[in-house]
Amino acid sequence: MADLSLTTVPVATGIADVAAQATAAAVGGDTAPVGPGRFLYVNNGSGGSITVTVATPGTVSGLAIADTAVAVAAGKHAVISLANVFRGATGRAAITYSAVTTVTVRPFELGV
Repeated sequence: MADLSLTTVPVATGIADVAAQATAAAVGGDTAPVGPGRFLYVNNGSGGSITVTVATPGTVSGLAIADTAVAVAAGKHAVISLANVFRGATGRAAITYSAVTTVTVRPFELGV
């Protein structure tokens, strides 16, 4: 898995071209920092729908919490929360993709 770098969205200026900040999704998946105000931007430039899965490592009363799976249609974008519930043993979220051809991603955090 590749460790994705976090990009802060400046309060005063924002980011005009979010897609330009994104990098190629890794075949074996990626990891990203988690926390309040953090999210994963996904750009699916492929000709088919993909599913982005963020592992939820926690349990409630011994029962596993379901992973978050988001379908991203061909040519569309998605924003997926990177809340603390996704924090794994490494302190980061584990993210996998059903396909990565022409899929780009970037974790962001909102500036304060």
